[in-house]
Amino acid sequence: MNALRQHRLRPGTPLLLTLVSLGGLWLSGCAPKEVAPEPVRAVRTLKVESGTAQLERDYAAEIKARTESRLGFRVGGKLLARPVNAGDAVRAGQVLAQLDPQDLRLGQEAAQAGVAAAQVQFELAVADFKRYQDLRAQNFISAAELERRETTLKAAKAQLEQVKAQAGVQINQTSYSSLNAPASGVITAVEAEPGQVLAAGTPVVRLALDGPRDAVFAVPEDRVNELRALLNRSGAVRVVPWGSQEAVPATVHEIAAAADPVTRTFSVKADIGSAALRLGQTATVRIAQSGRAGVVRLPLTALVEHKNQSAVWLLEGAMKVRLHPVTVAGAEGNTVLVSAGLSAGDEVVTAGTHLLTPGQTVRRYLERGQVGDVPASAPASAASR
Repeated sequence: MNALRQHRLRPGTPLLLTLVSLGGLWLSGCAPKEVAPEPVRAVRTLKVESGTAQLERDYAAEIKARTESRLGFRVGGKLLARPVNAGDAVRAGQVLAQLDPQDLRLGQEAAQAGVAAAQVQFELAVADFKRYQDLRAQNFISAAELERRETTLKAAKAQLEQVKAQAGVQINQTSYSSLNAPASGVITAVEAEPGQVLAAGTPVVRLALDGPRDAVFAVPEDRVNELRALLNRSGAVRVVPWGSQEAVPATVHEIAAAADPVTRTFSVKADIGSAALRLGQTATVRIAQSGRAGVVRLPLTALVEHKNQSAVWLLEGAMKVRLHPVTVAGAEGNTVLVSAGLSAGDEVVTAGTHLLTPGQTVRRYLERGQVGDVPASAPASAASR
């Protein structure tokens, strides 16, 4: 268009020739530019070497106490105080919570008064029976009358024993107004606050007792028999705490008899022995499987998803890539285990996979000082990692 503006008619130039010249200039200015050839991308590759891999199954676990109890009062009442909080370490016999004991003490006093009254009635019955025995010895009363007095004495004695037992129950209930730790441990949860009116048995605190610790995890239904085969085998599984690489040997000692109604998984407990792991700590339980031959180890970056299937890019002749489906057997950290789809000698792309298309020409990424093949059909681009 600039050429059209700058073009000036010269005197004596034919009009037709001028129009042809202007049309040529306009067409030359609007012609499409040539598309630059796609650069040859650099990729990292790895030669496949099959071998035998020791596969493992990992399960998420939580460290729990072997015995954890939800403690509550054996009588109802108003919660007066709770001197412990979650995370506190307590010793055996320590007071964990206290109910208002006023009503219980009044009941105890009433029971004690009932015992005193029954004691007086019993003593009176004993004295009467002795007098009637003397009268019977002198034939002043009949034998039947003496038997009635003896029955009265037995009833008074039974009444005394009854009220004593009731007074003992009331005394015990008064002592139940104080909730004490049955053993040393750690408070893991608080479920009631001062001021609440509690029924008998309402949980107040949760106490994890000192002693053995378990790694608790869940397994699907199809893995239960596999775990049952490891039951009570010392060190059959390994427990790896979160953020650590050190594995702790553990022994499976308990498998749930029924599946969880919601998750349909089975709870498993593995004894970790004397390992110093914190309550509630997250860990991974690893269970070794039998070795599998023909397994190929690849970096996780080599794996791509194609049509809901795992695949890798293979580098073939003429330095072109092809998408190839594979079967994944598992993963170990940043390494993926491929059980089918690859053969020894295959060259797999391990870096730069997100930029590739089927049939694309690539070149090997070479470190400084290395020499390799670079296709001459197109210029090389910067290495894509």
